[in-house]
Amino acid sequence: MDEAVIKYYRRLMNSDFEHFGAMDDPSIFVESAGNRLSLCGIDGGFMEIYASVVDDVIEDIKYKCSCDPTANVAVELLCILMKGKTLDEAAAVTDQSFCDLLGSDAEDLRARSRGLLDLLARGIERYRMSLEAG
Repeated sequence: MDEAVIKYYRRLMNSDFEHFGAMDDPSIFVESAGNRLSLCGIDGGFMEIYASVVDDVIEDIKYKCSCDPTANVAVELLCILMKGKTLDEAAAVTDQSFCDLLGSDAEDLRARSRGLLDLLARGIERYRMSLEAG
C-alpha cells in the first residue's frame, strides 16, 4: 500500500473518519455491494454515499462502507472534493484530483477513486431525472 495512503488512513483512524455516517432524507443516495466490489477492494464489501443538494450545490456528503483502507481514504477524499461543488463541477472531478489532494499516484487509489466517481455520477443522474419528473 502507498505510504501517503497509509499515513492518511492512520489520520482518519485518529479522527473517527470525519465524513462517515448516514444522512436522513438525502437528495442523493447510491449504494453498491457485491462479491469483489472493485471500489471497496474486499470480498463482501459495500459502499453507500449520501449527499444533500441545495440549489444545485452539494451542501453535505457522507458515506458508510465496509472497505479496505485505500477505499476508506478515497471516499473521505471524495467527500472533501465534492462538498461545496455544483453538480456540474462534481461531474468534472477526476481520479487525478484525488491523487493531487493526497500527494500520491498509487494505482489502487486511482481505481477506487474511479469507482466512487462512477457511483456518484449514477446518483447525480438519478437525482437530476427525479427533478425533471417531479
